[in-house]
Amino acid sequence: MFGQLLQPTHLLLIVVIALFIFGPNKLPQLGASIGKSIRELRKGLDGIADPAAQQTTQQTQTKK
Repeated sequence: MFGQLLQPTHLLLIVVIALFIFGPNKLPQLGASIGKSIRELRKGLDGIADPAAQQTTQQTQTKK
């Protein structure tokens, strides 16, 4: 079912529609923000938090 969904012609059509909707200037920014979101999601799923979040967590745990 999904094998037929992601054919090259379908992906090309999706890219063309996105180009018309967002314009050529916004597409790189949109791609970068989606990539950053995916990286942050993967870090969160792996349990890797940034040091600032770890300090905040430690501070709230010591206050309890």
